[in-house]
Amino acid sequence: MLEDSHVGFVGGGNMGEALIRGLMAASLLTSDRLHVFDVVGSRVEYLANRYQVQAALSIGDLTGACHLIVLAVKPQNMAAVLEELRLHLTHEVLVISIAAGVSLSTIAKGLPAGTPVVRVMPNTPAIVLQAASALSRGSHVKDPHMEQALALFRAVGTAIEVEEKWMDTVTGLSGSGPAYVLLVIESLIDAGVLMGLPRPVARELAVQTVLGTAKMVQETGNHPAELKDLITSPGGTTIRGLHVLEERGIRGTLMQAVEAATLRSRELGKAS
Repeated sequence: MLEDSHVGFVGGGNMGEALIRGLMAASLLTSDRLHVFDVVGSRVEYLANRYQVQAALSIGDLTGACHLIVLAVKPQNMAAVLEELRLHLTHEVLVISIAAGVSLSTIAKGLPAGTPVVRVMPNTPAIVLQAASALSRGSHVKDPHMEQALALFRAVGTAIEVEEKWMDTVTGLSGSGPAYVLLVIESLIDAGVLMGLPRPVARELAVQTVLGTAKMVQETGNHPAELKDLITSPGGTTIRGLHVLEERGIRGTLMQAVEAATLRSRELGKAS
């Protein structure tokens, strides 16, 4: 299982750091089993000093030490990383990619035949260990591989397996979704300020309202509409506000935003 493995990160940016922090916080792996390489040497030095992980001098150095490798690099850098990785893979390694828009087939073609590959779409709340991640398995991935991959991403939030054909929609919904929610939070804060609240008060109330509501949906398992009806009394304040939102088409606007982001993800995938 994962706790018996050495895990390497090619790329030590925000997502790589979030995964390292999550794995250690969940006690899944100790620092001596975590390895990182980044073309920016100062980034590797920072991660090694802060988390006591093992600093790799090259992709080859990292590959020789690890059973599982996470490719946390930008899509435009993937071809060069795969070329380097291919030269050094002398044993079976599970390769996990979090590069947006890069398909399983593209990754598999760049690696030795038979390499198990998992593609993941995480999102930025991984920074606070609250990510929503979707994982798709390649043709050579067995159940034990998938269990390892799911365990790794559950260390930073929720992780589910989906078919790769849904990855563009996942990108439009949970990948881009934090930006939509942040816009809603910002708007609620500004609305509070408009109506006279001090900004710090409006911020605290808006943030906790969104956080608490999401937790309520998650923990009760009830449909959002059912919970909404509990808040909405006849002729009250909430129904008046909801009426305005419905008049302005908030449902359709959010749905169109997810649709637009999904279509853009498909375009970028075809171009890669």
